[in-house]
This record gives sequence, structure tokens and C-alpha cells, in this order.
Amino acid sequence: MELDARAFWIRSPGEGEIRPVELPEPGPGEVVVRTVFSGVSRGTETLVFRGGVPENQYAVMRAPFQDGAFPGPVKYGYLNVGVVEHGPPELAGRHVFCLYPHQTRYVVPAGAVVPVPDGVPPERAVLAGTVETAVNALWDAAPLVGDRIAVVGAGMVGCSVAGVLAGLPGCDVQLVDVDPARAGTARALGVSFALPGDAEGGRDLVFHASATEDGLARSLELLAPEGEVIELSWYGDRKVSVPLGEFFHSRRLAVRASQVGMVAPARRSRRAFGDRLALALRLLAAPAFDALITGNSPFEELPQAMARLASGETPALCHRIDYPHG
Repeated sequence: MELDARAFWIRSPGEGEIRPVELPEPGPGEVVVRTVFSGVSRGTETLVFRGGVPENQYAVMRAPFQDGAFPGPVKYGYLNVGVVEHGPPELAGRHVFCLYPHQTRYVVPAGAVVPVPDGVPPERAVLAGTVETAVNALWDAAPLVGDRIAVVGAGMVGCSVAGVLAGLPGCDVQLVDVDPARAGTARALGVSFALPGDAEGGRDLVFHASATEDGLARSLELLAPEGEVIELSWYGDRKVSVPLGEFFHSRRLAVRASQVGMVAPARRSRRAFGDRLALALRLLAAPAFDALITGNSPFEELPQAMARLASGETPALCHRIDYPHG
């Protein structure tokens, strides 16, 4: 069995490279996975690429199979789909999702991979990690049938939230972003779209994912009395101000954090991480999520592609990485 591999490493902030990796022999209960696709989660991964993780968040921001340490050298990533080349019979030859960095082949415990359901193309399954974030956000927010909901920020996380909310009966879901081109993405997901100044108010819930002060302020403005903002943005080492004057107290508004590192309290006693990820993969049977994959590059060009994504030269939601023999 071939046990050599290559992996993408951030050598130092703003500089990436492909390095050879020598894999260990798989032990009992482990699988060997050959990667066919991985995805770049543009917001978090480009922040890591730029060296923007605050030192006091190094432990919190570790990816499950990260090697190295922030700010670098570090091997980072968590959207990986591959084929099991060696493992138990129920997994052998199957496409699986794993929270693994960008690497051509890897060895992990069998429990770290989740089979991609029939009917979910492997190239779409790279979105599972971000749709899992959306699932956790909805568990935190507990939206009700018929709610009026806004999602402010049409990046990868915001669009994933909107895509999951689109299936909630009777809900009025509006995706809000400064980029008018995101109207097409909203249409594909089955929700309405508005620029920030045109967004409809009186919202029962607002999911904020723009990672900007203006976006957070607008999210509060869009709430109905006693409404709640679910804050999904990751600001890295930036400090932001929150407008807690004006109508914040008179309307009894709330801002609450949601973070995928723990299962939402409402489900923590009954759902494990694997259950949440398996649900995200099942939701990806909907073809509408293809709208979130906005470009692709071959694995060998990942250092250059990551630099372009980090600089904004390549605009993207999820940028897919294609592997040899994928």
C-alpha cells in the first residue's frame, strides 16, 4: 500500500507550500483515506493564512488534525472528502468526510470519518463542515415555524445558514449582504435577498455572519422587540464595537454567540459531534448547496490559490481543491 503523501502547510503568515509527508502504518481501528476533494473555508482559513489568530485563541482555534502551531508553520484545514483505501469492510471503498487538512492521503481512527450518503456528490460533501456550523447555529437559535429571519453576511457560513433555513416551513428568510451579486446565490438557495439599506425589519431572529461592525449594528436594527442576534462571525484579532445604546434596552434585544466547537446546549445531552456531522451530510442532498462552491483549483496550485483568496483577488464562498486521480 502506498503510504507517502503531500500536504499544504502555512510556512509563515502569508506563505504556503506543499510538503512531503510520511504516513504511519495503519493500526487496528484506523483507516487510510485518499483525498479526492477538499474545501477552503475562506473566512477562517484565510485568517489563519494571514496569521490573524489571537495568541489567547490558539488552543480554541486548533483544527482536529492540525499539525504545527499558530502562526506557523502549521497544517490547517477541516473540509476533506476522500475514499477509504484501507479499513473495516463497512467503510472500504466508500467516500467519507473528515475534518482533516489539505493532504493527499492520511491515516485516522475510523471513528473520525463519516460516510457520505448516497445521493450526495463527493464534490458537494466538502461543505459538510460549514453546514454543520449552520446546524449548530439553528440548534442554538431554535427558530419557530413562521418566523421572520434575516441572515446578515452572505459568506460561506451565512449562505449555509440560509440554505438550511430555507427548508423550515412558513419562514420568511432574507439574506442580506453588501454585494449585489449574492442575490443570485440567495435565489439558488430559495430565499430572498436585500442590500443592507433595503433589508426588512421586524425580524424575530437575525443570524450575523459578516464579521463587520456595520453588519452587527444593522443586525440589531433589523430585530423586532425582544428579538435576538445569533453571532456567528469570527473576528480574529480585531476589536469591534457593539451599539448597546439607542433602542437596545428599550426593545430588550439580545446578542448571543454560537460556535461549532461544542454541540449546542439544547441538544448536547442527546447528540454527539458525529450525529451533528451526519445530519449536515444528509442535508447536502439538496442540489441548491452547489451555489456555495464558487471556484476550484488543483492541489498543486493551493499555495498560490490561498494567497489569492486571502488577498481578495479571488472572491469565493467555498473554493474547492481537486486532487490527482480524484
